[in-house]
Amino acid sequence: MNEKTLVIATHNAHKTEEIREILGNFFDEIKDLSAFPEIPEADETGTTFSANAAIKALGASSILPTALVLADDSGLEVDALDGAPGVYSARFSGENATDKSNRDKLMTDLGDGENRTARFRCVLSLARGGVVIEEFDGAVEGTIATKELGSGGFGYDSLFIPEGHSESFGQLPAETKNGMSHRGNALEKLKAWLKAH
Repeated sequence: MNEKTLVIATHNAHKTEEIREILGNFFDEIKDLSAFPEIPEADETGTTFSANAAIKALGASSILPTALVLADDSGLEVDALDGAPGVYSARFSGENATDKSNRDKLMTDLGDGENRTARFRCVLSLARGGVVIEEFDGAVEGTIATKELGSGGFGYDSLFIPEGHSESFGQLPAETKNGMSHRGNALEKLKAWLKAH
């Protein structure tokens, strides 16, 4: 695998596409784990985004020792829910969670509460040869809508209205979202690091 290939430690095609749009011109090729069926799903046992990102990056990197591997762990922190769903964002509604069941649980838990402030947070872990080289983080502040808005994006996007906007991440164009998102912020830091290295 040439050194201009980046492997994203995810099976989430939406996430891969978002990263590809932002980092495309830095790499000849960006692949995700769908290209490597021999790599098992990482057991995300960490209690922080940083720990889980490292677990995923190191898991793939130890099997693909010459590859540059990027893993992301990200989620939604809702102030009225003491920072939940946090690291459990993808499985907030239980073992067989779907994006829809997670959004439904969030809306039920929040109810008609006045405090709807929240943020998306992301930590990226970059590894090679079974070692984490660098970590990058990003966040975007906003509020949780009282109903789903738009069908774009994935996860909680249709419920999250970023600061300074009246539309949700599910309504905003991908370029706008990528320019301000938690993952976009972290990837900008990665881009600056790649330029320097």
